[in-house]
Amino acid sequence: MSREPGLSVRLKLALSYAGFLMVAGGLLLAVVWVFLLRYVPQPPAWSPRPGPHSPTRYELLHAFAPRAAVMAVFLLVFGLVGGWILAGRMLAPLTRITDATRTAATGSLGHRIRLPGRGDEFRELADAFDAMLERLEAHVGEQRRFAANASHELRTPLAITQAMLDVARGHPERVTGELIERLYAVNGRAIGLTEALLLLSRADQRSFARERVDLSLAAEEASETLLPLAEEHGVTVEVAGDVVYVSGSDSLLLQVTMNLVQNAIVHNVAGGGFVRIGTEARAGTAVLTVENSGAVLTPEVAATLTEPFQRGNERVRAAHAGTGQAGTGRPGAGYAGVGHAGVGLGLAIVAAIVRAHDGTLALVPRGEGGLLVVVRLPAGG
Repeated sequence: MSREPGLSVRLKLALSYAGFLMVAGGLLLAVVWVFLLRYVPQPPAWSPRPGPHSPTRYELLHAFAPRAAVMAVFLLVFGLVGGWILAGRMLAPLTRITDATRTAATGSLGHRIRLPGRGDEFRELADAFDAMLERLEAHVGEQRRFAANASHELRTPLAITQAMLDVARGHPERVTGELIERLYAVNGRAIGLTEALLLLSRADQRSFARERVDLSLAAEEASETLLPLAEEHGVTVEVAGDVVYVSGSDSLLLQVTMNLVQNAIVHNVAGGGFVRIGTEARAGTAVLTVENSGAVLTPEVAATLTEPFQRGNERVRAAHAGTGQAGTGRPGAGYAGVGHAGVGLGLAIVAAIVRAHDGTLALVPRGEGGLLVVVRLPAGG
């Protein structure tokens, strides 16, 4: 925004200090006049002056006025100079904050003010600005990584599709049902990834209407929908808990439950594994828990599972290479989301939706193997 040039804050403060001193000096002179000079008698000019001479009001005023004027000029100069110096010292932190803001505006988010000294208004502002820069830098870095990963993930199915189409165009006789099925599968993966990205964007922007949602119903629906998948993997699914209401999007919260349950089923023990889903209310908080058996995870591995495009099976295989403890399940599925397995957005979507509902998500590795996921949302409705 372009503005017309005006007086600096430092000059305004200096003028204010000088003006204050002038007013204080004027009040002091007024007090002298009211309580001193007006009580000095002013005899008539024709009256005789016997005895020792005593100064009259006129004589006192004549002697006092020039010196008062000199003092007023001194107060004005002293107020301007002193106010200018004091204002500069007072506004020095604000200058550093302004410089840091201009640096951040150029795209350099790594700069920090780190204003020394005891706490005051300027230092509170500087600390808040540093915290904002830190969050902004992390957010921008996350968005850049997300954009790069999304571009890479989308490029892969599109490149595969292009290669298959080139083969089909160059050799029409080689167009078979298998080629069509492969094209269909690759295209489905690209569609699933696109839908996952849109869902993640919708959750981050909080562009949804809030309504009264029963988490226990969402848990039951997710378990019933994914029952064929659980039977395929030989995993038992148990649902228990109380009726718990929250305020939010029914479809998004159902997506949270579906993603968590599907992850728990896929990343489990082949034959004999379990998934336990529970809901309860704790002191104004609605809690959804999804617990499953599976491979042993370290806290470091569990902490990365909510990052976009992080695949659980790949992380587990890296953590347990050569131990034979890597999780079972369909290749490439890992901790993916329902409808977009393998793209590594399942728990990222869960984290975004929970965050958009002002909740928290915790992933706790079980000592005997598997994972405990705890979702806490403000109870409401």
